[in-house]
Amino acid sequence: MFVLAELSDVARISPAHFSKNRLEQTELELNKKYANKVIKGLGLCIMLHDILTIGDSLIYPGDGAAQLRVRFRLVVFRPFVDEILEGTIRSCSEKGVHVTMGFFEDILIPASQMQPNTVFDTTEQAWCWQYGDEKLFMDVDEKIYFKVIKEEFHDMVVAAEIFGAAGGDDTDGFSNRKAPYMLTGSVNDFGLGLPAWWE
Repeated sequence: MFVLAELSDVARISPAHFSKNRLEQTELELNKKYANKVIKGLGLCIMLHDILTIGDSLIYPGDGAAQLRVRFRLVVFRPFVDEILEGTIRSCSEKGVHVTMGFFEDILIPASQMQPNTVFDTTEQAWCWQYGDEKLFMDVDEKIYFKVIKEEFHDMVVAAEIFGAAGGDDTDGFSNRKAPYMLTGSVNDFGLGLPAWWE
């Protein structure tokens, strides 16, 4: 679920922070830049793990800040396909069950990946697995186990592309935009879904 990714970048330390510990300030700058950000093809960056090397401080003309070439490792959320994860049901819609893991919410279990005979109850606004004579609802805030079957990375468009270059009011385009990193899950297997189903 979590991996270590090695990266190289330049950390900029402003003159106001020259009196502070260089290592601690570099860690702070890297965390500000990468924590809770998605890097396409890599995953969701959680936090800085460690710094491997820090180069010499360079100060360029016209900029009083110190520029440091840094090699470091990040803790990245990047589950592999077929990995079993535990989440919480955030909401339900006709598209499927929307799951959160607390720090990551762009997880969808579509209707096609649910147990057979699972239907959406419009009155309860929840998915229901009709198992024999029992109705097993997937309610909001319930714990759920699911298998990752697909991950998707999406390029984030700028506001001009969402609303139109002329500043139009294309609010539908904005509301239909995709998250930069999304997971598709499945509960169509033994032991998956709500823990109460298998007790």
